[in-house]
Amino acid sequence: MTDLKRRINAFTKLGEFFDEFYEFAKKDPKNEENQNPYLEEFDKKITVARHKNGWFTKENCLYGIKGWAELLTHENLEEWLAPYHIQERSPKTIALVMAGNIPLVGFHDFLAVVITGNKALIKLSSNDDILLPFIAAFLIDVEPGLGDYISFAGGRLEKFDAVIATGSNNTSLYFEHYFGKKPNIIRKNRNSVAILKGDETEDQLQALGEDIFRYYGLGCRSVSKLFVPKGYDFDAFYKAVYRYRPILELVKYANNYDYNKAVYLMSEFKFLDNGFLMLKEDPSFASPIATLFYETYDSTDQLHNVLRADADKLQCIVGSGVWKDEISFGQTQRPMLSDYADGVDTVEFLLNN
Repeated sequence: MTDLKRRINAFTKLGEFFDEFYEFAKKDPKNEENQNPYLEEFDKKITVARHKNGWFTKENCLYGIKGWAELLTHENLEEWLAPYHIQERSPKTIALVMAGNIPLVGFHDFLAVVITGNKALIKLSSNDDILLPFIAAFLIDVEPGLGDYISFAGGRLEKFDAVIATGSNNTSLYFEHYFGKKPNIIRKNRNSVAILKGDETEDQLQALGEDIFRYYGLGCRSVSKLFVPKGYDFDAFYKAVYRYRPILELVKYANNYDYNKAVYLMSEFKFLDNGFLMLKEDPSFASPIATLFYETYDSTDQLHNVLRADADKLQCIVGSGVWKDEISFGQTQRPMLSDYADGVDTVEFLLNN
């Protein structure tokens, strides 16, 4: 059994390691003596993860690690947990069914379960099954008491008290059937959108490119659709995001761009194209890779009605002075510890079930 203070200290040390690793990974050659042996080992794990999943580029892995390094400080963890009444009690086993769309996508759930004193029984996606086991081993080395609180399921999930499962709209039906009798959080597909007014600066539009292209648009916090005023001229947008053209260097992205462009051409769909990103008018939220959907609006009132009606399909709304809980341009992939997926407070769920 570990107490909250020791668990916070363990994750603080993990944050310090992430920060150290981020600096280590950028050095070349890496031949320093007496360095932390975990640094080289983590570097190897990221290489393996990249070979196994072509979307997991080193740049994107390091981006995620740097983000967690900034969040996992003693001050941030205490501030995050301060509003909750966390008592030491008999731990419950929480099954975590993780997605694998972006590196460490399920880490926040893992953090919430372990830091509240519960046991994490983790079912990893085959697309992201390299990094978290290494991180778990690091935490157990730092705080051996966590050894009984972290386990990975290779097959069928059994003997758990509650579940947090993340997947697609299709897999959510299976999750609801299989896990429905247990306390649960079951997440479906969500997408993020940006609202443009037409007066955005070049800096804001460049920052929006980060929301669109980071992780190749594969995350639920990735902007997949724009809402623009009628008659909007996309020239300024395309000019601002042209700096992201090197995204084509990833063959998987380039292949998706070529394939989707061919489909649009053969189907005689109207679309705009700058050589690496297509814009297609479409009422849907989930756009294919290398495509950004857009929809026009007549008034902000009309737009707000649309967004409220589809609130259960949206993760983030990006903009400047257009929505109450909007996220600033360029910040969708930098959530705070208290930014819960789907707006469901994971810690509150864990403390009450």
